[in-house]
Amino acid sequence: MRNRQLRAVLAAFAEEAAWQLASDMADGQELPFEVVESGRGNRHQPTLYCYRPLTAAFIDERVSLLARLPSYLPAVHALQSVGGLDVYLQARVAQGLPRDHRERAELALRAFLAQIFEDSSDFVLQVERLDRAYAELEAIVHEGVSQTVLVCAVLGLELESGEVAMGDGLTLMRADALQDGPPDLSRVDGSRTLAVLGWDSGVGAGAAEDSPLGHEHGRLRLARLVAALRLFDEAGAALTPVGWTRCAQGPWQIVALGDASGGRVHGHCLVTADQEDELRAFCQLVGRRMPRSGELAWALRRYELGCTRERAGDALTDHLLALRALLEPEGSQSGRLPGRLAALCATLDGRHAFAARVTEIVALERSLISGTRLPEAATLDDLTAELAGHLRAVLRDVLCGHLDADVREVADGLLGAELAEATIPG
Repeated sequence: MRNRQLRAVLAAFAEEAAWQLASDMADGQELPFEVVESGRGNRHQPTLYCYRPLTAAFIDERVSLLARLPSYLPAVHALQSVGGLDVYLQARVAQGLPRDHRERAELALRAFLAQIFEDSSDFVLQVERLDRAYAELEAIVHEGVSQTVLVCAVLGLELESGEVAMGDGLTLMRADALQDGPPDLSRVDGSRTLAVLGWDSGVGAGAAEDSPLGHEHGRLRLARLVAALRLFDEAGAALTPVGWTRCAQGPWQIVALGDASGGRVHGHCLVTADQEDELRAFCQLVGRRMPRSGELAWALRRYELGCTRERAGDALTDHLLALRALLEPEGSQSGRLPGRLAALCATLDGRHAFAARVTEIVALERSLISGTRLPEAATLDDLTAELAGHLRAVLRDVLCGHLDADVREVADGLLGAELAEATIPG
């Protein structure tokens, strides 16, 4: 099996679809049949006929019901991401192929489901049938294509499950769950979390192949993963400086991760089985909504730089720069950052104390520059983490759609409403 993630999402859909189709039959929906000859008769033996269940037609009639299943869209998206789907459809579907890539993936999913239950008069999912159908699919879509795999350790993240599929070839996995991994992994703690990224290379694989460009594709994907993980939990996340890569069944090679690696970790984020869907959905949403330019993109970059600083004081200045880009375009001399940040992050009753606290943190910047009146290292770490938490909350809310991207205008609107309410008599 080459693509465990594809197999997992297709198996999940097949299981849910089996329950839905069996339920329809239990409710009185009839499975159509056709009469076919089972052999030609002769003078001594009559022609025999048998009934063949038309499971594919039964499935096609229930497309709208199957599309509502929670596992339907993940399965369609997984099929969209593989090559060779047209060849599979030509082998399994007699009619013409749709032009739309999404429609072809949906048609392939129905063909895959029909193959599992072919010639079956019920919809009891059997592992043997599922394995045969998937083996045929994988053999066709991966013909002439090899796979490149990039593996690295993720610091600051712990998994309760053995692995968590993140989509588009990326899987988070405990080190003890990775089979046939790099030999150097034998020296890694089995509970450590790995990022395992696979993409097709070779004939028909496109640009992301086993080349410097392909490795850059892998580094970019991992950098986006770490950026999302840092926004997901306050513990932060980081990658080790090097990872391992190999193409097809070749030897594992060490590869430098460059800018994608490094960073400070403030604790450990434990992802339980119940939180896996939340983590996957969050990382996919943030990945889609990451801006490429503008104040928000610049602030995200400064936040990322702050997370990679070894010294807390350096991180504090990065996070202040990010907050000023979002909330204080007038410049630091205006002194409006604490009040605007309090409007976004504090309750109405706690805004004054919150703003005073942020003012205290802002004042540290001058002490860091002059090297005088510096707090103790532990205090500086705590204050830096506190400011980073406020910045992270603002960035997270904007990317998730809870805050408008113009956060300064939002903050001024809240402050204006507070002022108007305070001046109303009575």
